[in-house]
Amino acid sequence: MTLSKRTLWLLFVALLVATALVTFFGPAERTLGANLRLVVLHGAWVWAGKAAFALAGLAGLVGLLWAKRRAALTGWSLALGRTGLAFWLTYLPMSLLVMQLNWGGLFFDEPRWRVPFTFGVVAVLLQAGLAVLRIDWLTCAANLAFGVALWAALGGAVNVLHPDSPIFGGDSARIQWFFIILLALSLAVGVVFTLLVRKNKPETAQK
Repeated sequence: MTLSKRTLWLLFVALLVATALVTFFGPAERTLGANLRLVVLHGAWVWAGKAAFALAGLAGLVGLLWAKRRAALTGWSLALGRTGLAFWLTYLPMSLLVMQLNWGGLFFDEPRWRVPFTFGVVAVLLQAGLAVLRIDWLTCAANLAFGVALWAALGGAVNVLHPDSPIFGGDSARIQWFFIILLALSLAVGVVFTLLVRKNKPETAQK
């Protein structure tokens, strides 16, 4: 069954509203209070972005290896890359707000901010360049390289003020389930957004 663009837009808006409502009515915490809700949302949002970039890279890898299906896989890689970028560009200001609310100021030298910000700038330039060049193999290779680099850099980033595992480092099942639900909603938002981007068929011109 193929969903129309109008149906996808309605589903996209409904998922965003559901995400906002779940966040608004989420649990508070003794130290962070109600600010915990935004902290958890920002965590789920960045994981959804990482997942989109990883899938863009995986589609790129398969596209490089499977020449007969490269055009279609390039389209999916491009759509997933743009989905990852959309999450990233909305996650970064959310991260600043989380800093301000919970740390009482902005600490731009925090590796968990500096590394994602750097990759955000690179992602904007990369996706813009790929849209202009429209070369299948280059799109596949670039999204694969970006996805690997992003995951490797974030995996190796140290923490200064950022806690190591703010959700699963504690023993609150309620907070953990809150994160899981928000992550599921965020991933669903990503799926629908990818389908919307793919509906526009951003096909490339050269193989």
